[in-house]
Amino acid sequence: MANPSEHILYSGGARGTEAYFGELAEKYGLQEVNYSFDGHKLERSRGLRVLTADELELKDVSLTYVSRLMNRSYSVAPLFRKVLQSICWQISSGHEVYVVGVIQEDNTVKGGTGWGAEFAKICNKPLYVFGQAKNAWFRWEKNEWIEVETPTISHRHFTATGTRFLEENGKKAIEELFKKSFG
Repeated sequence: MANPSEHILYSGGARGTEAYFGELAEKYGLQEVNYSFDGHKLERSRGLRVLTADELELKDVSLTYVSRLMNRSYSVAPLFRKVLQSICWQISSGHEVYVVGVIQEDNTVKGGTGWGAEFAKICNKPLYVFGQAKNAWFRWEKNEWIEVETPTISHRHFTATGTRFLEENGKKAIEELFKKSFG
């Protein structure tokens, strides 16, 4: 069994999935880093890391590229750009990525969370998504989602993100992930 105090959760501290991962990280004794920026509304401030304008710029991404990759249109608002940039910081910091959300027919994940999952694919990081609608965990393998049993957090530095609309089965899946990983 892994020593929880040697693990760091990288997230964004937003309402829903990120906040719940943070609550369990604190309960189990993990360290926590929540990336944010000026003007960003957070649910959790434990381990807060406010990114500077220069740091955000380091993770800038073409909204045209992201829209094309994700098969949808995204806002060009400066706040949304900062959200995408902070998600890049989260994904870059972890060695594996856990997401709660909805896997769509085109193999992307719904909403802004989808950019985190897609960026994890681009970075070739182990990626697990709990699909609330399908009530199951999935692992991205080459170019498809494979249904798996509850995974185990195997890297000391891991990222968690997901929907703001966390349902009871999503909470239970996160609880089982922590129990299996940290006892």
